[in-house]
Amino acid sequence: MSTSYTLTDRPALIRNRARAERQGPALFLHEDAAEELHERLNEVNKTFTRPALITPFAGPWQAVLPTAKVVQDSEVLALEEGAHDLVVHAMCLHWAEDPVGQIVQAARALEPDGLFIAVMFGGQTLAELRAALAEAEVAVTGGLSPRVLPMGEIRDLGGLLQRAGLALPVADSVLRKVTYENPLRLLADLRAMGEANALAGRVRHFTRRAVLAQAMMHYAEHFAEADGRVRASFDMVWLTGWKPHESQQKPLRPGAASARLAEALGTCELPTGEKP
Repeated sequence: MSTSYTLTDRPALIRNRARAERQGPALFLHEDAAEELHERLNEVNKTFTRPALITPFAGPWQAVLPTAKVVQDSEVLALEEGAHDLVVHAMCLHWAEDPVGQIVQAARALEPDGLFIAVMFGGQTLAELRAALAEAEVAVTGGLSPRVLPMGEIRDLGGLLQRAGLALPVADSVLRKVTYENPLRLLADLRAMGEANALAGRVRHFTRRAVLAQAMMHYAEHFAEADGRVRASFDMVWLTGWKPHESQQKPLRPGAASARLAEALGTCELPTGEKP
């Protein structure tokens, strides 16, 4: 007997994003990632003419890819098969119920030798807030409830590319640290990013005042910088892979090497089991 687990309350996530748009979104991390995307694309020896963007907040990304088709990160992506030479999944894959499915759909939308790039929160993102909330809730209520989205580790996220059938997979991360006057400013920014708690298993009532006060105190005590401001970590994980094509580099078949390793190292090659 199998049971399914729902990670994201999709209607709540959509409401959070809509509220952020109405109130004026805080998209500085999107802007930072879009600049990084621009640099990464400049390093690729290829011109992309039919890009697509998967993102809830298109503005910062369209500054880099103004002609891109923009689609929402819905369960079924509105992308035509083989229609694009570049697909960018921009700052929303961490909320996906089925991240492999999202990448498979993006890969299907690529032409042969097309490029897939994703950037998402992962790893150590909001580690400070996670620790402060957990410490406070245990102290006040004696238990824990889902409050911060679990973040994938880079080795696991990188494996998604191969599972989706992409070639030449690469995963790397860039750790951004942002400082705030106090932890409440961080919470306000998360709401303005559309990144407030949208976990399906979250508690459906307001956080007790005692829990919040204890968490803010713990945060200020343990994660303050020398100038008194508190830090927040955002681990930006980048995934890159190519739609397979016969022109791409491929590993040699076992035994196909034209030179011996011993010759390259200037040593003698001995039969297996024989000691020098």
